[in-house]
Parts: sequence; C-alpha cells; structure tokens
Amino acid sequence: MSPFIVKAVQLLLSLSLLIILHELGHFIPARIFKTRVEKFFLFFDVKFALLKKKIGETTYGIGWLPLGGYVKISGMIDESMDKEQMLQPPKPWEFRSKPAWQRLIIMLGGVTVNLILGFLIYMMILFVWGKYTLASEDLPLGLEPTPIVSQLGFETGDQILSVDGESLENVLDINKYFLLREVNEVRVRRKNGGLATIYIPDDIGTQIFESGQMIPFVPVFPAMIDSVIPNSPASKIGLLSNDKILSLNGNKISSWSDFKNNMTKDSKEIDLVVERNQSAISFSTVTRGDGTLGVYPKTDFFSFELEKLSLGESIVEGFDYGYWTLRDYIAQFKYIFTPKGASQLGGFGAIGNMFPSQWDWKGFWSSTALISIILAFMNILPIPALDGGHVMFLFYEIVTGRKPNDKFMEYAQMFGFFLLLSLVLYANGNDIYRAIFT
Repeated sequence: MSPFIVKAVQLLLSLSLLIILHELGHFIPARIFKTRVEKFFLFFDVKFALLKKKIGETTYGIGWLPLGGYVKISGMIDESMDKEQMLQPPKPWEFRSKPAWQRLIIMLGGVTVNLILGFLIYMMILFVWGKYTLASEDLPLGLEPTPIVSQLGFETGDQILSVDGESLENVLDINKYFLLREVNEVRVRRKNGGLATIYIPDDIGTQIFESGQMIPFVPVFPAMIDSVIPNSPASKIGLLSNDKILSLNGNKISSWSDFKNNMTKDSKEIDLVVERNQSAISFSTVTRGDGTLGVYPKTDFFSFELEKLSLGESIVEGFDYGYWTLRDYIAQFKYIFTPKGASQLGGFGAIGNMFPSQWDWKGFWSSTALISIILAFMNILPIPALDGGHVMFLFYEIVTGRKPNDKFMEYAQMFGFFLLLSLVLYANGNDIYRAIFT
C-alpha cells in the first residue's frame, strides 16, 4: 500500500475519532441539562448526507464534506443559521432557555474532551511503549551548533550538561527548548574537557525561526562512510562502507563536519587517507562537478535508551508531556503572525504528513494525541463560529447580565464562518503550492 494511502487512512480514522468524541462532549451535557439535540453529524451534510438515521429526537448521520462535524442544539445560533427557529418563543428544552452556567458547560464540553483525550493517550503510550532517553554522554562527539547559536558561544563538540540547572532526559530536546521555551543559561562540557556556562538571550526563539535554522544543534557525526553511490568518484577509487576518513589534502579530519568543510563546491583533485581494518590507505581522485565524492555519512553511531514505566509513572509523566505539548504549541503560535510563519501554515496535507508512512500504532496514537490537543486549543480561540466564540459571548452575558441580541449573534457567526473558511482555503492552498513547487 502506498505511503499516501496509509497516511490518508490514518488521518481519516484519527479525525473521525476526534470529531465524534468532541461532539459527544457537547451532546452529553446538553442531554444532562435536558436540552434537545436535533442533529449529531460526523462531517458536514451540505445539501445531502451519506448516511443518516433518526433515533428519538436526534438525527445521527455522516456527511460528505470532511471538514469537521457538528451537533445542532435547539435554540442556538450556530453554523446551521436556523433563523426561523430563533423567531419562535423560547421553549423549555432549547439552549437559549437554559441558565448561562449550563450553556457554558455545554459549550466547553468538546474542548474539555479533546484536552483530556490527548493527555490520556500520552499516558497510555508511555505505559504501553515506554519512553526513550538520550543522555549527553551517549553522544561521544557532542553537538554541532548552527551559526545562529555559535555566536552565543557554543562550539562543535560541546556536550549539554544542564539547561537552567536541570539535565535533559533527551539531550536533543535542546532544540525544542531554544525555539519554544524560556532558557536563561546552558552548562556545557567542552571537547577539551573544560566547563562553560552560556547565557541565552530572551529572543533566541525568534532569531532561530527567522534564520530558518530550525534545528540549531545536531549530533556530531564521525567521519565514517555509511554508503557509496554507484559510479561516483568514491565508487571508482574503491571507497567502502565503514571506511573512516582520517585526512583530506593533508588536513586532519575528526568529524563529518570537518570533511564537508574541507570540500569545495567545484570539481577538484583531492587526496584522501582512510582507515580500513586498522590500516591507513591513501586515495586520489577528482570530485564531481558539485565538489562531492558520492558518499553518505554513518549516522547510527548512537542509540536511545528505552525505559519502561509503571502505570503510576505513566500517568504522571503523560500528564507532564501533555502539558508541555500544549504549552509548546501555544508558544509557537506567535510565529504564525509573521510573514514566514503564515507561509508555513498547512491544511489537511500537513496534518496527514504527521502520521507515519507505514502503519504503526504508536505513531498513529502519538499524532492523534497531538491533533486532539491542537483541536482543543484552536477551538477555544475567541472566534465566532468556534466554541471559544460562544464561550466569549457567554462570559459577556455572565459578567454584564445581558445577552447579545440575536441579530448581532447571526452576523458574528457569519463573520466567524467566513474567516474560518478563508483560513482553511489559505492553509490548504499552501499545501498545494508546496506540493507543486517544492
């Protein structure tokens, strides 16, 4: 099965699960408060539905437009824009007849379910599959900084000892910390064994984002060949997998970065010394037109440690992971309001690419948990037509003691609907542009 189909199936299954549970978050408190629910739909049934059946007072169904789902609650101005119902006198079973606190609980139900679901999935992932850690000492050659963080004082070969006084379970999380969290100081061990404390400016995340150097630290790879491209200069002179490059044109090579830095972008004659079976062998050749030999580096020289967790530990660490996932997502949201961030917005294509290209339950549930938390946050934004818009008006009513009039609510709902439609079209347009031109 093609990777596209695998991702599409996972996306459809994940969204269907999340939408149904989100709408149940509205449906259940509505029924508890004896509020009539006229429709419960997965996807939108514009003009017609693929499947529907009325049970009691509620019509359940599946629409053809997979942009979400909805419950239609009697006496509520929502995406159905049922103006005729709102012209009738309020009925006891209608949303508008219920106390403001009950309406608030009904509107917060979907977001609450998505948030709880995301946290629960993370807890179960940790319980079933455990967690992977990577200590700083597991990267014997340390980290290589990009120019944006090199100017702060980081050097190739640095090992991260602590961030604001705390060690990292996964040292590669330093990238996430710099981009999304507040970091004041980093303690490192230098390649020569010395120690240093590096102080981090408040705007380092913005600097990294604007520079495009989104992964400011990568492991230093040894100068060892993993594979050789057939018919390349490396292949013709007999370079082999696991050959370790010792020198290039007389310059000592300690890492793959050293090797790349000593190459040029143009074709030239080079002299290599490599170690093979504990012997040094010399080679001479001419590089390709772009200055490359046709070799790839060995990158599997380190491995993550798997740590199994008890149920109690999984609950605690799953909650912590869910909290930081939500907080990190909120932190990166500020970048969307920049020209560069807006250009990176994605729609269903970007969401689909979050899933693994081969069916993997851990990958599926990890992506589903992240999407659930994202949906919770996005839905609570104070935009009319979203749950957060209704909540905003309900808080206004609770504070002032006055309801916004129906005409205002209709216009607000229309504005919110067209705003969301524009964002959906823009985000999916970005996906199409990237698919064609990148």
